Amino acid sequence: MSGLRAGKLPPEKLRQLVLAHRGRLRPEVRVHAGLGEDSAVAETGGRLLVVSSDPITGASAEMGRIGVYVACNDVAAMGAEPLGIQVVLLMPEGTPDEAIAGIMAQVAAAADHLGIEVLGGHTEITGKVSAPIVVLTAIGLVEPDRLVTSAGARPGDGLLVTKPVGLEGTAILAADRAQELAAALPGDLLERARSFIAEVDAVQDGRLTAALGVSAMHDVTEGGLVGAAWEMAQASGVGVEIWEARVPVRLETQRICRHFGIDPLRLISSGAMLAAARDPERVVRALREAGREAAVVGQVLPASEGVRVVRADGRRDRVTGAPPDELWRVLAS
Repeated sequence: MSGLRAGKLPPEKLRQLVLAHRGRLRPEVRVHAGLGEDSAVAETGGRLLVVSSDPITGASAEMGRIGVYVACNDVAAMGAEPLGIQVVLLMPEGTPDEAIAGIMAQVAAAADHLGIEVLGGHTEITGKVSAPIVVLTAIGLVEPDRLVTSAGARPGDGLLVTKPVGLEGTAILAADRAQELAAALPGDLLERARSFIAEVDAVQDGRLTAALGVSAMHDVTEGGLVGAAWEMAQASGVGVEIWEARVPVRLETQRICRHFGIDPLRLISSGAMLAAARDPERVVRALREAGREAAVVGQVLPASEGVRVVRADGRRDRVTGAPPDELWRVLAS
């Protein structure tokens, strides 16, 4: 039997190995575990409780801060306000005290920025890991009429994205491949690229976008914009078309992606939100008036149309499964 490759579990394996085992489904749960949904939602007697978990296994220099934002972005993608986070640290034997304190200082700083509390968790030193692993669970609340999921997209909706894509992947590559890139690209460009890590926070973008009345929303993480579009299509039972020429991509991302020969639309993009809306131009205008970056980047189609990317040169790339993230391909090389 062949083993699995690094990265997110393929959708067919996720259905077979994970989602097939969910215990007894509870009537209080409004959004159950499912492909394309990153958070669960349960009724609490008034507001809805939203819960999401994420591991951070790379980007070690900023893993505490990134982890808080990535987990809370999932909650905000459903229109919820994060209120707290739980943190599980699995650290290799021989870890110095200052390594744990450094991660938790990042966690606390990010939590303070978002106005949320570190609720608890678990810390363990174990010989089973060779590098730090941080697993974070974010908890938030949302009014029932403000709940947004990945499953609400309908044919005829337009697709919009907040922020340029690839910011997180650009920052990680600029840091982890600094020596190689320094020989090929200007130093000031790489410095700007590394600074993009500060834009991984998408909580306010997500909550504001949800309040503007969108049909569906999904944060753009592994697999980039293409991966988020594919997951939204799966959750909603629709087709999706992305227009490459309309997707905002910063110069720094373009140059770094060109150097490595990778597609910025498939690069991990925490900090960006993908949303479907009946009137996407209205939502984009409102976001821009609020000082946010946003652009219309595609449309929702009938399921029979599948998922595709219309490239700037007119080519149509069919997407037949969840795309692997370009970041891991580079880091593994």
